Amino acid sequence: MSILLPIVSALLESQAYPHKPQKIELVQTQMSFIFLTGEYVYKIKKPVNLGYLDYTTLEKRHFFCHQELELNRRLCPGAYLAVVPIVEEKGELCIEGLGKTIEYAVKMKQLPHDRMMDVLLPKDQVTPEMVARVAEKLTGFHQKAETNQEIAAFGRLDVIHQNTDENFAQTEKYIGTSITAEKYQYIKNYTNNFIDSNASLFDKRVREGKIRDCHGDLHAAHVCFTDDICIYDCIEFNDRFRYSDVASEIAFLAMDLDRYQQAGLSRHLVNTCVKLGHDEELLKLLNFYKCYRAYVRGKVESFKLDDPYIPEEEKAKVLTAARGYFQLAGSYV
Repeated sequence: MSILLPIVSALLESQAYPHKPQKIELVQTQMSFIFLTGEYVYKIKKPVNLGYLDYTTLEKRHFFCHQELELNRRLCPGAYLAVVPIVEEKGELCIEGLGKTIEYAVKMKQLPHDRMMDVLLPKDQVTPEMVARVAEKLTGFHQKAETNQEIAAFGRLDVIHQNTDENFAQTEKYIGTSITAEKYQYIKNYTNNFIDSNASLFDKRVREGKIRDCHGDLHAAHVCFTDDICIYDCIEFNDRFRYSDVASEIAFLAMDLDRYQQAGLSRHLVNTCVKLGHDEELLKLLNFYKCYRAYVRGKVESFKLDDPYIPEEEKAKVLTAARGYFQLAGSYV
C-alpha cells in the first residue's frame, strides 16, 4: 500500500486537479480512496487482494475502473463521466495530465450528499412516493438486465450454498467480537435448512429467468434522489456478487429500510416491486434474502476491524455497526 501513499498525499492538494478545487475531502473504504472535490469525485482502487477481489496490478485496476464506469451507467448514467489517468509530470503528480501514467481513477459528478437516502431516512424525509419511484426504477432495470445460461447458473443450489458457506467461513474469526457463537450457529442452521427445504423454489427461479446481472450492493447509501433517481456504486469487482435473484436485490434495500426502523417503507418497497414485477414468489424468499444481506453487511463491517488504514476510534463505530447487522440478520430467522 505504501506505493499509493504519495498519490494520496498529492491528491489532497488543489494543484493536482485541472479545476483546482478549494476543498478536498478524503473518504476511505476497504478497497478505495475517494476524493470529494465539490464538483467531481475521483475514486482510486487500493492495490489489495481481499480474496473476493484482486486489484494488485495497475492493469487490473485500469480494467476494473472501466467495469465500474460501464456497469454503473446502467442505473446512474449522468454521474459516471470517465476513467482518467493520474500522471507524473515534472516530478509532480496530477490528474488528467500528459506525463507517465502511474494510476487510474474513476471520475464522477459529485452527487448532493443531502439527497442521499441514508441521510434522508433518519430525518423522516423519505416518503412512500419516493420509495415507489425507487421500486419502479429497480423493477424496470431488473426486467432489462442481462441474463443468460452463465448468469442463471448463479441461482443454482450449489452456488447459493457456496455464497452462504463462504459468509460463515469468513466470519468465524469474529465470533466473540462482532457476533456471538449462539447467533452464528442459529443463523447458519436456519440458512442451510431454508436452502435445502426450498430447493424446488430456487430451481424454479432459475428456470423462469429471475437470476439477472443486478446492482449487487443496493443499500440506502447508494440511492440519491436528484432530478432522477441515481442508484450508484454497484459491484464491479466480482460478477458472482452481482449475478443474483432479483428477489435478493430487493430484499437488500428492504433490509436496509428495516435497519432505519422504517418497516412501513420497507413493506411498501417490496409490495410495489411484487406488483410491478408480477412476482408473488418474491415474498416466500424475502426473509431468507433479508437475513443473507444483513449477514453480508455484518461481515463487511467486521472486515474493517482488520484494516490498518482505519483509525482505532473509527473501529468502535465499525464494531457497533457490525453487531447491529448481525442482530438484524437474526431477527429474520
